[in-house]
Amino acid sequence: MRWSFIFAAIAALSIFMAGGCSSPQAQSGRPAFPPVPVAVAEATEETVPIQVRTVGTAEAFSTVEVKAQVAGPLMSVRFTEGATVNQGDLLFEIDSRPFREALRQAEAAVAKDDAQLKVAQATLARSQAQLKNAQADATRIEQLSKEGISTRQQEDQIRTAAEVAQHSAAADTATIDTIRAALESDRAAVEQAKINLAYCEIRAPISGRAGNLLLHPGNLVKANGDTALVVLNQIKPIFVTFGVPERYLNAVSQQQNRRKLAVDATPGKDAAHETGTLSVIDNTVDANTGTIRLKATFDNKDRQLWPGQFVNIVLTLGMEKRTVIPSEAVQVSQQGSLVYVVKPDQSVEPRPVVVGETIAGKVAIEKGVAASETVVTDGQSRLFPGAKISTTAPAESKAQ
Repeated sequence: MRWSFIFAAIAALSIFMAGGCSSPQAQSGRPAFPPVPVAVAEATEETVPIQVRTVGTAEAFSTVEVKAQVAGPLMSVRFTEGATVNQGDLLFEIDSRPFREALRQAEAAVAKDDAQLKVAQATLARSQAQLKNAQADATRIEQLSKEGISTRQQEDQIRTAAEVAQHSAAADTATIDTIRAALESDRAAVEQAKINLAYCEIRAPISGRAGNLLLHPGNLVKANGDTALVVLNQIKPIFVTFGVPERYLNAVSQQQNRRKLAVDATPGKDAAHETGTLSVIDNTVDANTGTIRLKATFDNKDRQLWPGQFVNIVLTLGMEKRTVIPSEAVQVSQQGSLVYVVKPDQSVEPRPVVVGETIAGKVAIEKGVAASETVVTDGQSRLFPGAKISTTAPAESKAQ
């Protein structure tokens, strides 16, 4: 009786286990999930720009510290702080009275030299006339000496008079040379006095934006002192410097040799971008950061870029065919970027990808997805490896 009960229990348990093993859930080893509604798109091959994105800093095209070249009290300021000035505009005035007096004295010295030169020239003319007369007497007395008519004393007197006249003419010539040298020196002093007088009016050496006033009227200005009066920054055009990884150095150099590379700079999120050209490639790679410094020039007609401002940079190297997918298809995980690729059996496979540039809502894929493959663009949060999907419109998928 006891053995009959045991055999019946074993048979019932076997029937129950056989029935359980025949269910779909037991066969798959996990519960069966319904297809996940998602939106999909096909990866395509398109010609896209090859771009390098980074952050740069705007720099003035040229910067000048305006300093005084002569000393004196600062009398007036002729510009407004922060205003735009043009080259040649009057900025400052220094007390010019001492320099006007110095010019007057230098001009008086030149006039005196002119008068002395005229007197010396008249004296030289008289000495030359006396020398000519003495030389004529010497010639006559020499002839008389040959004829035996003149005496030895007469001959000595005439020769001596001729020598004196000759030395006198030479001295007058030397005097004229001295006066002329003094005249040239005094004329140079006049020119220097004129220059110093002109320096009393300090004008803008370049066109640019004036900064804060660093010295106010009433202060004593030193000639070529350490303190600048104001700093001018030329911002039209303007430079922007930025660094790119050294792996781009060869591509940048090759493309720059062929044509001017376009550079876009955006100073803010909602600001319009400025377009310029790459102008300088630095001659050294920074060993600490592994970057090469580049410099681009922008017209900056609207003055959107200011020295010291951080801007977003996009350097375009050229055009190239790449596999592109919608940007919303790319997901970020702890291992990096990935996309869900739809397999022929309508299941999905998470696949790591190497992304490139983003252009107009599309992402260039450097590695991981091939053209004509289908990727999921919406509904990725409910997916897992091997999940079945059903394709829907993006709006419907979001609603579900």
